[in-house]
Amino acid sequence: MQMLEQPELDAGSFHLREFSDNDVLMVQQASMDRYISQITTLPYRASADEAVSFIHRQRERVLDGTGYSFAIADAQTNSAVGQIGLWLRNADRGRASLGYWVVEAERGRGVVTAALSALSAWGLTHPGIHRLELYVQPWNVASWRAAQACGFEREGLLRGWEIIDGEPKDLFMYSRLR
Repeated sequence: MQMLEQPELDAGSFHLREFSDNDVLMVQQASMDRYISQITTLPYRASADEAVSFIHRQRERVLDGTGYSFAIADAQTNSAVGQIGLWLRNADRGRASLGYWVVEAERGRGVVTAALSALSAWGLTHPGIHRLELYVQPWNVASWRAAQACGFEREGLLRGWEIIDGEPKDLFMYSRLR
């Protein structure tokens, strides 16, 4: 398995960095959003110990070669406001996927657009990756607008594509090519 290194990426008013144990309160805040807990490994209403475990799992992604998980942090304060990841499950086929979330209090500030733009540009320089994919539920207008603003194109609707909260959900598929 390929050994990866976690970079820090400039995203304008934000930067993408490794998760820190200092991010526990932000992770706990995110865990109060039922949807975030449904689409991640973060338990709903996470305890401090569960938040620390989530942070450690994010750091392990780069160590086990499955991808890169970044805390999205305010560039001036270094306070984390969300998470974005580049996942390499299909890297042998030239594809990587992305996922992201932002705590509710920070939404509407362009966080996702800044982070997704920076990570996408960097991800397409990763050896062997020529295609980035992301999946968005049709109701999540803010998310698919951010994807489109970052050069992703909607390819179609994947019916019953992902089990979320125990139910198969439809997802729009977006891609961006090198």
